Amino acid sequence: MADFRLRRSLLYVPGNMPSMLQNIHLFECDGVIIDLEDAVPLNEKDAARTLVKRFLENYTDRNKEVLVRINPLQSKWGLNDLKEVLPALPDGIRLPKADTPEIVERLDTLLTEFEEELGLEIGRFGILPSIESASGVINVIDIARTSTRIFALAFGAEDYTASMEIERTKGGEELFNARTRVLWAAKAVGIQALDSIFADVGDMEGLRRETELIKTLGYTGKCLVNPRQIDVIHEVFAPKKEEIEYALQVIDAIKRARLMGTGVISLGGKMVDAPVVKRAARVLRTAHAHGLVDDIIDEEVIYGAE
Repeated sequence: MADFRLRRSLLYVPGNMPSMLQNIHLFECDGVIIDLEDAVPLNEKDAARTLVKRFLENYTDRNKEVLVRINPLQSKWGLNDLKEVLPALPDGIRLPKADTPEIVERLDTLLTEFEEELGLEIGRFGILPSIESASGVINVIDIARTSTRIFALAFGAEDYTASMEIERTKGGEELFNARTRVLWAAKAVGIQALDSIFADVGDMEGLRRETELIKTLGYTGKCLVNPRQIDVIHEVFAPKKEEIEYALQVIDAIKRARLMGTGVISLGGKMVDAPVVKRAARVLRTAHAHGLVDDIIDEEVIYGAE
């Protein structure tokens, strides 16, 4: 079974704010995105990347995934961002303006060159492309297939709506097509899909509604801009008690079926077959990552013995 890593919550932390960087270990999010792009004014770009490098060099006892959002590679800052921060070993790079496969390919090549230079295993640095424009949405399937370093796709609603010359609403109807296309691309290549920020940090009910919506669509995580949003996001993404109980019943049922020499069985009047078992296993895998169940479901239970 592939490694399963929770990425329910990725918190943006401005790279030019020492007070927030120093508190990263206290935030109970699954990961952080240290931002060198939008959060940093032009006249602070150089100082911010140096600050981030020094912070990462001293943040050795890491308790969460750490990504750095560099400036676009086509800008005058992007390459210098990589040169400065990669020796301090972030887990990966969030690539903004990932509009084409060629941009992702260029980052992949640069990361390989830096890994060779630093004496690291090739593939050490991951890539999180940010799909945030009409071009990115159109090209997202090809982008997702570009590099084995890509562990997820991130949808950037704020930049996307700007590129479409429309307003972002709390209902989010204008985002549906783009969200689903990003999701399809992620599912097609077997990686995670992470949703955009919810900018109104005072509207917790709005955050909850949007998170419930994107979970229903199939997203497994969300980016955020304020630590106060973490608990709501984690609560929504945690499997509910009834979901866990039903998933356990499904696994017990399919075990009985296998003992009878079949891959199909009835549970409560409904058929349990391979797709149902896979969904149950996914619920229990997520529940295990949340600490809600003790055991991990073995692949043999899901797919049967050869």
